[in-house]
Amino acid sequence: MDHDRVKPQDQLATYLAEDMAAVNTLIRARMASEHAPRIPEVTAHLVEAGGKRLRPMLTLAAARMCGYDGPFHVHLAATVEFIHTATLLHDDVVDESARRRGRPTANLLWDNKTSVLVGDYLFSRSFQLMVETGSLRVLDILANASATIAEGEVLQLTAAQDLATTEAIYLQVVRGKTAALFSAATEVGGVIAGATENQVRALYDYGDALGVAFQIVDDLLDYGGTAAVIGKNIGDDFRERKLTLPVIKAIRRATAEERAFRHRTIARGDQTVGDLEQAIEIMARHGAMAAARDEALMWAERARAALVVLPDHPLRGMLRGLADYVVSRIN
Repeated sequence: MDHDRVKPQDQLATYLAEDMAAVNTLIRARMASEHAPRIPEVTAHLVEAGGKRLRPMLTLAAARMCGYDGPFHVHLAATVEFIHTATLLHDDVVDESARRRGRPTANLLWDNKTSVLVGDYLFSRSFQLMVETGSLRVLDILANASATIAEGEVLQLTAAQDLATTEAIYLQVVRGKTAALFSAATEVGGVIAGATENQVRALYDYGDALGVAFQIVDDLLDYGGTAAVIGKNIGDDFRERKLTLPVIKAIRRATAEERAFRHRTIARGDQTVGDLEQAIEIMARHGAMAAARDEALMWAERARAALVVLPDHPLRGMLRGLADYVVSRIN
């Protein structure tokens, strides 16, 4: 059946096409700058790269599912995309990345200063947009999410290369840098629609669990995906010495020899040809990839369970399908 073959995010994009067109128009209008032409150049490079536009679609879907018919879900969806794009610009500088969504990063095409400052500009634009909704609660949710994202990134800096990093710290990082924007995106959709407190909480829980599952899968794909699927180079996390879930699980079960390997490649950053393959082999030996995959599946199930209290609506089925799809990428 065709319905089964269409990816849930494509179903969402089709269902929300009119709203997404309005979001894209608003994004283009607000990323303009009268005095600094480099701003629209840089933002257009990222925005036009396509991406899945998943976070703004989550906001639109949450609002529509809860019966909203006003104009401000479009503002909120654009806000969420601006926050996301700003964090990408900053992340690529921090990580010294060369590829994003399969294209050269802004910091590579321009420079680090431009990426940081344009990211700051987009953060400012996002706050202007959310203020226009006139909802103090919406402002509170998105301002908190912005702070949590930054906090998660700083925590990742301090946890990176530290072999003592635990799964609890990893989860805290993921909840900050990834899940915080997913949960804010769904939560504000419910708030602007005047959903019940129970429904708003369910939307938050859905976004939070979906975001965690999404990041665990991304971390797994870095060791077992393809550049076409993940939009960056395979093994980037290894080269950047990031302690992601499969790595943390493997370290916990490591032999003395394997610990020495991790100390050399991650703690000291002394990496040579063949180290990535050896890292993958060690993870496979300890079942670390499979264990991380099980956790991703558990978070996806939590996301699906959260949807139960939400209105019976075609979009609810699509959001459920999205939770399945996020983890299906690692089958």
